[in-house]
Amino acid sequence: MRDAAATSALAKPAATILDSTRLIAIDWGTTSARAYALDAAGEVLARRSATLGVQYVANGDFAGALATLTEGLSGAAPMLACGMIGSRQGWVEVPYEGCPARFEEIATGVVAVPGTRLSIVPGLLHRDDAGIADVMRGEETQIVGTVLDDAPQLVVLPGTHCKWALVRKRTIVAFSTFMTGELFAVLREHSILGRLMTAGDDAGALARGVAWSLRENAALTHDLFSARTLPLTGALAQSAAADYLSGLLLGAEIVAARRWIAQHAAADAAVTLVGDAALCERYAVALHLANLDARIGATTASARGLWQIALHAGLVHS
Repeated sequence: MRDAAATSALAKPAATILDSTRLIAIDWGTTSARAYALDAAGEVLARRSATLGVQYVANGDFAGALATLTEGLSGAAPMLACGMIGSRQGWVEVPYEGCPARFEEIATGVVAVPGTRLSIVPGLLHRDDAGIADVMRGEETQIVGTVLDDAPQLVVLPGTHCKWALVRKRTIVAFSTFMTGELFAVLREHSILGRLMTAGDDAGALARGVAWSLRENAALTHDLFSARTLPLTGALAQSAAADYLSGLLLGAEIVAARRWIAQHAAADAAVTLVGDAALCERYAVALHLANLDARIGATTASARGLWQIALHAGLVHS
């Protein structure tokens, strides 16, 4: 595993990092993994990343993957990971904690990996009014690292499976998943809609798609076909079709999320976007068109959240 590709960013000399590190915080997902060396104040000293997500760890060699990812960072500090590493396909399956979940309570579900200095954060499970389950792994840690006070917040985490989470008094009350990113990829790559799409970047087409899905009586399964007919008839450039499709899906997600917000009486909650910077910007544009303004949270939310959970779990001390 040690020859696996990894990139690092060192803010200080390696020896200083090892001496100052109090926790190795790891965001370990499906496709990639990121490790952060944190000092006694929870600040990032250095970081490393590698394409060592759980689906790329050969023959279940998670120990080798961990050694590659943390080489030059680890020293003797404890390690705490979140994400799919705690899933059924990961190193050790960590049971979900139920919602509502206070930030401090998430730490009670942390599970140690036998024979290592690594512990893993549990994911969360929420059931809606019909009893249907929704789950997250990793996003709960980003939420903990984002919400710093008791004010109500809606934390939106764009990605393959976008999460909308309601937080009140540092408690994750409820959340809902929207498969917008995965649906976009499937439609673009494996449906007739992608055949007329060429590379391009068109903010106007994105806004047009969002607005069309936000209109009264929108019908997504019908409207999606316009991502083919508009470029077919010359009413939309082929280079703009992907952004238009993205806009249709984003608008439909926002319409459904608004209903979810209303069901939870959360109209007063501030909205914070957390995740990939470019994707958060797209969501910010779409939300603004729907009269929902949002701020973009810190890019180090996972590391900050892991530090807070490690404090509550007694792995580190302030």
